[in-house]
Amino acid sequence: MRKSEAFLHGFCVLSAAGEGLEALALAVRQGASPGLRPSAEYSPPGLALPLGHVDAPLSAPPGLPADHDSRNNRLAWTALQPLRPALERALARHGAARIAVVVGTSTSGVREAELAFDARARTGALGGAFRYGQQEIGSPAAFLAWALGLGGPALVVSTACSSSAKALALARRLLRLDACDAVLCGGVDSLCRFTVQGFAALGAVSPERCLPFSRNRRGINIGEAAAFCLVTRDQGPVRLAGCGDSNDAYNVSAPLPGGEGAEAAMRAALLDAGLAPGDLGYLNLHGTATPHNDSMEAAATARVFPDGIACSSTKPLTGHALGAAGALEAALCWDLLAGRAALQGLPPNLDDGEADPALPSLALVRQLQPLAGLRRAMSNSYGFGGSNVSLIFEKA
Repeated sequence: MRKSEAFLHGFCVLSAAGEGLEALALAVRQGASPGLRPSAEYSPPGLALPLGHVDAPLSAPPGLPADHDSRNNRLAWTALQPLRPALERALARHGAARIAVVVGTSTSGVREAELAFDARARTGALGGAFRYGQQEIGSPAAFLAWALGLGGPALVVSTACSSSAKALALARRLLRLDACDAVLCGGVDSLCRFTVQGFAALGAVSPERCLPFSRNRRGINIGEAAAFCLVTRDQGPVRLAGCGDSNDAYNVSAPLPGGEGAEAAMRAALLDAGLAPGDLGYLNLHGTATPHNDSMEAAATARVFPDGIACSSTKPLTGHALGAAGALEAALCWDLLAGRAALQGLPPNLDDGEADPALPSLALVRQLQPLAGLRRAMSNSYGFGGSNVSLIFEKA
């Protein structure tokens, strides 16, 4: 085994589809998630935008410090519980100082700050429950390191919607640098008015379920989620075979229209993995259903995969989980490759069936498509400021 190899073990998720990969797989098969529904709580006044809610009860470790008590951290803690036995084994084998934590997030505890400011507007005081540390962007990693007794590097990546995809790439890098022997890695983001109304102000949200790559697409559905795995050099079911990233720095919020940055990330991942485009069997598209994102991603995909590749966006099932999206969609790819067969096929691209004639034609999956010996998959994640990440996963 090469020291540089990174294997992904035991992905666990919590999303609008429910708890666990089985719930997410069921949502894929049914084409709907119970938690994706209209909500006025976070929407601009007078609107009830479709949002991806986590409805499961959330837990917390005993003695949770007030500085780390946020919905975001409780989402993370609840999601990773199935991974605890593997973490305990890693602790016994490697010791706390050799296990790192790398988390992608964009909101951290912003919701708690919103509630505190609501209280100040009513009463003139923030209230005794609010702590500034709740909204610190580094809180999720510091919280998990504290709660699990981990002593290695504890890092948060916050590059908007590419955050947790970058976190997975960073986990592999830490192993290659011999900075640790195992990494608890993933992403978590929770619903808050800041993100929902911010995207609404940009004109990027849809008043109905999003329609990736449709001519009728109108924007995204924001969602919340958490997804985690353990990354080690030990042989596992799925290998992180390639990581590619780029930054086109074209605009604060809009992607480079021609998709050159996205293309560069995909090509870099293929080069890193030593693969050709034809070696891949599935591409999980970023597919936010905004006019600009889908246009540039379709153009980039058509150039990188001129012979086509089965592809789809799964965001109509979960909402766009922002900083958690990369890890959530990596979990779907992991499930496809890990031999569990929970998904029972490639996820369909859920739209209205009306192709956009202005976009290059893509081989969008239209119904649950048999896996047929799938060995490799790619997942794309793009963020504000032109942050582009592509990851390649390979069946071990």
